[in-house]
Amino acid sequence: MKTLTLLFLFFSLGTFAQVASPDGAYVKENYQKYEYQVPMRDGKKLFTAVYVPKDQSKSYPFMMDRTCYSVAPYGAANYRSSLGPSSLFLRDGYIFVYQDVRGRWMSEGIYEEMTPELEEHKSNNDVDEGTDTYDTIDWLLKNIPNNNGKVGVWGISYPGFYTTTALLSRHPALAAASPQAPIADLYRDDAFHNGAFMLTANFGFYPSFTNRQDDKPTQRPGKRFEAGTNDGYDFFLKMGSLRNSNVKYYQDSIRLWNEMMNHPNYDQHWKDRNVLPHLHDIKTPTLVTGGWYDAEDLYGAINTYKVLRAKNPSTPVYFAMGPWVHGGWARGDGDHLGDVDFGGPTGPFYREKIEFAFFSHYLKGTSLDLPAVSVFQTGLNAWKNYKTWPPAEVKEKRLYFQDGGKLSFNPPVPKKDSYSEFNSDPNKPVPFINRVTMDMDRDYMTADQRFASAMPDVLTYQTEVLTEDLTLAGNIWAHLKVSTTGTDADWVVKIIDVYPDTAQNNKWTAKQVQMAGYQQMVRSEAMRGKFRRGFDRPVAFVPGRVSPVNFELQDVLHTFKKGHRLMVQLQSTWFPLIDRNTQQFQDIMKAQDTDFKASVHRVYTSAQHPSHLMIKVL
Repeated sequence: MKTLTLLFLFFSLGTFAQVASPDGAYVKENYQKYEYQVPMRDGKKLFTAVYVPKDQSKSYPFMMDRTCYSVAPYGAANYRSSLGPSSLFLRDGYIFVYQDVRGRWMSEGIYEEMTPELEEHKSNNDVDEGTDTYDTIDWLLKNIPNNNGKVGVWGISYPGFYTTTALLSRHPALAAASPQAPIADLYRDDAFHNGAFMLTANFGFYPSFTNRQDDKPTQRPGKRFEAGTNDGYDFFLKMGSLRNSNVKYYQDSIRLWNEMMNHPNYDQHWKDRNVLPHLHDIKTPTLVTGGWYDAEDLYGAINTYKVLRAKNPSTPVYFAMGPWVHGGWARGDGDHLGDVDFGGPTGPFYREKIEFAFFSHYLKGTSLDLPAVSVFQTGLNAWKNYKTWPPAEVKEKRLYFQDGGKLSFNPPVPKKDSYSEFNSDPNKPVPFINRVTMDMDRDYMTADQRFASAMPDVLTYQTEVLTEDLTLAGNIWAHLKVSTTGTDADWVVKIIDVYPDTAQNNKWTAKQVQMAGYQQMVRSEAMRGKFRRGFDRPVAFVPGRVSPVNFELQDVLHTFKKGHRLMVQLQSTWFPLIDRNTQQFQDIMKAQDTDFKASVHRVYTSAQHPSHLMIKVL
């Protein structure tokens, strides 16, 4: 689920340890720390750390972060090295609140992954994250002196989900909230992408995440899984089928991992963990933040904004997206990702002009000049402001796959049985990145794809050299017409910006890389073919029969510059980013090592079966 990116958040945001920082001395000098067990309506108590300004000559609003990743360090004498979303908040004066959510670390109760929200609460035993937030806010207002009666909530990733559920508390004192990279639908965000299991993101995460599975508070973290190698491609091939994760390593000891293994379809287990249907009757001003290159919760950020905006038209809902990985806006400059240069720092602008300005206005009454939508346009490397997202002026166009690896806005001319085909062998899968790694390296989202273009089991289509800039704004839909000799198959579509041969290296370009001819991935997504008619009802392919496979690639705001090309790569393995499809219609989570079969796949490009992308052009 989070792998290296999560560890980055753990440590750089100060979740687990006190890390030396310029803010550390300021925190101890200017804040007093208190620890409480805050009672919930059902009698359970949640561990809560509160940092109060020592200057009590004025009142302060609350800034709260509810987390499943620990509010350490524990002990009233042990201080965090930073407070709030950024040092701007620390020095401006807030009462900072950090809470272990129900069933995690030092809080009582039993943990449920992405706690299902209830539409009705008929008794004190009907609790969820919304009621826990309500009860916490009520307690804080009554028990922490010198507060101004206003509460702001923020959080990144899982804490982003808890920020979304804070909106569902609908507490009148909740004056502002910012879900950042929030998980919205666990099936679509972290666990599966269109039914394809996100292997590297989840495999190493759950052993360390599972610090307890009972009602006994603890400061003890879970144990990290040690693979004994940095070669994930080799490790996961040798592990074999997914069932071997338990046979060889976990021995059915990790409940949350088994929940994914036991629910490969979008059944009620996952539907209960989709918070989006509950986002109605929200009055709290909200800033939704995400990164264009967030490999984990891009779906959550985009769709949390879209649903909030659609269901709560009179509520101020702001949207900010930059060229960031998961949580990349919270620390650092955000001036590049891998070899790709964004033209300058983007993180400081967000932290001061968007995030700090938003909370300061709604919690302290300062002036606010914040556009409804603030999005960074990659390729052009500039911030853009809009009233809505996607912009109202976009126009939908079809970009057709053509014979000879061409890509064109013109539909294919009539021709019988026009197609490209390739042999896909899940025992020899296409790697997702061109280097040895055990993790889901965050910069794969912009990495050079020339290594994949050269592979026989990767189809490549590209436009002619562009004679003018082409800007895509909004989501992309792949409409494929395919057939296979098997009964199931994965379909991976990658949107790529091909640089001209005249492109110059920048200061971030790796020594072994040339930006001339660089194939920068802009957006990519996988689709498990058996779910083409619905994630809750898998259907087998009939070998040799042409079938439509339609799926959404997430939103972009990217300019393919004049002189560049737009390329699409299409493949059926993407390893070990996603698990391997056996290419047989079955429950892949329970497959045997001998079940993986090679198949021949066809992608049709004829007038009768026109494979194409549906794009939004600005």
